[in-house]
Amino acid sequence: MNPELTNWTGPLGLPRFDLIRDEDFAPAFDECLRLAAAAVEAIAANPEPPGFANTVAALETAEEPLNRLCAIFYTLTGVDSNPAREDLQRQIAPRLAAHGSKVSMDPRLFDRVEAIMQDRDQLSPEDRRLTELTLRGLRRSGAGLTGEARDRMAAIRERLAVLSTDFAQNVLTDERDFTMAIADDQLAGLPDWLVRAMRAAARERGMAGQIVTLNRSLIVPFLEYSQDRALREIAWRAWTARGDGSGAGGEATDNRPIAAEILKLRHERAQLLGYADFASYKLEPEMAGKAETVEALLTEVWQAARVRADADGRKLAEMLNADGVNGALEPWDWRYYAERRRKAEHDLDEAEVKPYLTLEAMIGAVFDTAGRLFGLEMREFDAPLWSPDVRAWEITRNGKQMAVFLGDFYARPSKRSGAWCSSLAQQHKIGEGQRPIVVNVCNFTPPEQKGAPAYLSWDDAHTLFHEFGHALHHILSDVSWPSMSGTSVARDFVELPSQLFEHWLEQPEVLDRHARHAETGEPLPAELRDRILSARNADSGFATTEYLESALVDLAFHRGEPPADPMARQAEVLAALGAPKAIPMRHATPHFAHVFSGDGYSSGYYSYMWSEVMDADAFEAFMEKGDAFDPETARKLEEWILSKGDSLPADELWLKFRERKPGVHALLKGRDLLEVAS
Repeated sequence: MNPELTNWTGPLGLPRFDLIRDEDFAPAFDECLRLAAAAVEAIAANPEPPGFANTVAALETAEEPLNRLCAIFYTLTGVDSNPAREDLQRQIAPRLAAHGSKVSMDPRLFDRVEAIMQDRDQLSPEDRRLTELTLRGLRRSGAGLTGEARDRMAAIRERLAVLSTDFAQNVLTDERDFTMAIADDQLAGLPDWLVRAMRAAARERGMAGQIVTLNRSLIVPFLEYSQDRALREIAWRAWTARGDGSGAGGEATDNRPIAAEILKLRHERAQLLGYADFASYKLEPEMAGKAETVEALLTEVWQAARVRADADGRKLAEMLNADGVNGALEPWDWRYYAERRRKAEHDLDEAEVKPYLTLEAMIGAVFDTAGRLFGLEMREFDAPLWSPDVRAWEITRNGKQMAVFLGDFYARPSKRSGAWCSSLAQQHKIGEGQRPIVVNVCNFTPPEQKGAPAYLSWDDAHTLFHEFGHALHHILSDVSWPSMSGTSVARDFVELPSQLFEHWLEQPEVLDRHARHAETGEPLPAELRDRILSARNADSGFATTEYLESALVDLAFHRGEPPADPMARQAEVLAALGAPKAIPMRHATPHFAHVFSGDGYSSGYYSYMWSEVMDADAFEAFMEKGDAFDPETARKLEEWILSKGDSLPADELWLKFRERKPGVHALLKGRDLLEVAS
């Protein structure tokens, strides 16, 4: 086995990606699965009486080589996929699921942890919490099942691992394979920065001229600016066809039957464990607790968002008709006319803004904000990573290393779409301890030429802040055990730090300090800054509506009997909501990776809005002090939210920080929906 896959020798403890070959992974998985199985078996079969150290604590490190291998492999399949890695991912998914089932359903482990729980009052608070979480995880995995039910649960988990892998790879294939050439006489309305980005995308694929791809940072501005309605429709249909069998991959990438089978198996899994449906199972350990609570929140916000969206839609339809189009406002029209309206009402042109929002300037804003709030310092260093575009920083505080941070910011055909935060290593205090290695991945449009500045949209800049908010949850983590460090928290709590950190982008003092013109170096003019901030909610009806549609469909999928035809169920939910025809779901079912590429956000896509209720309220804590960088509030935020991981239940952590429950008022105010709601 290539030792670099488990014993990392790169700078500051990073893996040496330059020493890792695709053919190294298969034998490494064989060996690491063998080692993990042997380590867990030694714990389960230990003849000594069960104790915290020889059972619960031992499980925390039993699979360390396998965890390190998986961290490297799944990082690479997300950021730099290729046929060899995709093939191995399909092969390894059921093997990992089978191993996970064997461990988490082992009745010997269940009995040992249950025995330890009898004496939990003798444990320290963190050790007691870890024991409780371990027992809950074993119970929810099916460790209490026997006979046919136990065998069926294992089979379901293996099949779900295969299906979620297929779903994700199908979406990636459709995204990777689609390009739409745009002729020189079809560029009307497109700003120069977008044309340059389209030409860079063409060169990256060895093509001439300019193209549109399904990279969000490219296709969204194309839909906003292209004056050619027919081209907008082609681009929009390709974007929304990902995974539905009509995209570039054809029937081979049709995710609809995969989604149906996933929903059916999740329902069966929940019922084997004694739950009425999958939503009941999934929401039990979350802050929300039950589907009715989630639905109440989403419905309250939906009512205000729908009124706003309908009013906006009428105005955009008037603009469409004034252009001589007699038909109805269509989904491929909304962004185009919303951008024209924004420019007219706020005198704001993205081409005027982008030179001030370079990637380098916004990285500086992110780091400076984190430094002012939490005393962090960043030092960039060289390391052999998976792409020359990936950058590495050591993060310290008062001379002490806090983390290693990796940023992979540019879109590539081999990279999964979207943006995310992950970790190669989790913080913990076992032995000599481990500081986290955190990875932020984005899909920004790269510069036209190497060395030239990369221009971000306002939405891109928010994404950069959002993902670093997740990174801070890792960086500032200060708990004993890896399984409850960093972002290992309730799903509807995990987005709080990320969404909260976005608020600092909108602070005038942050923009005044960091938004500098790429060519002249001049600061962002105050009046332009004010226009940007006044326009930030210009299309909040659309943004809120498309998100809520996805969240409500996700919830409906997992309540009651699973739908035989998810697309029909999706249509039923949207019809019952009275969803505007021109505002489809942000993520339609065939490419709803949050929900179907794994269990993470299944029945949990609502968590972005649940967390937004808290993040709006949390930022109010700073505003109540009259200072977005108030030191005492920042200290409390780190102490009770960012450093604690899952060492206490999420609702307790919130109350420690804010000393009262959050309310939806701040969210509606932040989205300019308060007046509509009242």
